[in-house]
Amino acid sequence: MTEATTYNILDKINSPADIRLLEIHELKELCADIRQYMVDVISEIGGHFGGGLGTVELTVALHRVFNTPKDLLVWDTGHQAYPHKIVTGRKEELKKIRQFGGISGFLKRNESEYDTFGAGHASTSISAALGMAVAQRYNNSKKKVIAVIGDGAMTGGMAYEAMNNSGILKADLIVVLNDNNMSIAPNVWQISNYFTEIISHPEFNKLKGQVWDLTGKLDHFGDRLRKIAVRLESGIKAVITPGMLFEALGFRYFGPVNGHNVNQLVKLFEQVKELKGPILIHAITEKGKGYIPAEKDFQHLHAATPFNKETGKALKSPSSIPSYTKIFGEALTELVNGNSKIVGITAAMP
Repeated sequence: MTEATTYNILDKINSPADIRLLEIHELKELCADIRQYMVDVISEIGGHFGGGLGTVELTVALHRVFNTPKDLLVWDTGHQAYPHKIVTGRKEELKKIRQFGGISGFLKRNESEYDTFGAGHASTSISAALGMAVAQRYNNSKKKVIAVIGDGAMTGGMAYEAMNNSGILKADLIVVLNDNNMSIAPNVWQISNYFTEIISHPEFNKLKGQVWDLTGKLDHFGDRLRKIAVRLESGIKAVITPGMLFEALGFRYFGPVNGHNVNQLVKLFEQVKELKGPILIHAITEKGKGYIPAEKDFQHLHAATPFNKETGKALKSPSSIPSYTKIFGEALTELVNGNSKIVGITAAMP
């Protein structure tokens, strides 16, 4: 990266407050700047790369709509949060991320007031956000609480335990599911987007509340109408959205939505931020988005060593000295081949 490199919109951004001053049409250019900046920096120093490229629009939209750091934004692990670090005053510090004297590769509360929760392991964000949401309730606070969790982290039981508790407590909590491992046919996208637009619209929710109040005054007939209305909405969602599991856990489900359409995300976040109770927004994203080598091989560039930014190829060949993980894996494989009773236990990912 040369000193002469300029980023037309990103150069104006020193905090999320600056994002809120931009014209809506400038948000797309800001997203492009963030991606280019990540490529320029990480190609020289290495780091977690693919996940962050996929969350650029989510990051910009969240900081645009919500009043961070007053509103509390919780990221699950730190792999997807490099764009968050960039727009929260750590743009220059990214050049020394994961280096001695530099900033952490994960979220760290003593590093920035925008990092509301620090964790190195997956599946913890919803639990943390639920605790914060309950605290806001007891303090009569109007602060919003948002958790962003990836589809990989959503495979952890802790995430579902937290969602179940959120539903029971009817917590005012927004969960954004960053799903980068799912493909949806275009026709399903169009129907789902239209349905999400309807059920998230303020006028629809106002009318829904008025009808609910009215039917509550109609004795037994009103109860029957309420049951019919609930079944109708659930039936429609079951046909055109994959959100019934989340609805069963007590969340209102919105999506799936295009996680790379920043204007659509801004509009949706604006519409749901005043709704009460647990909300889940299902955003479809692509790891490595906007950088062709990462799109083609996101596993290779998930945690990248320094690379040629034109080709995506590593600048130096891997060390001939095997890692402890590789040695352990090969030794365990040899043992297992001769003994079916051996079980391998790993504290994290195999």
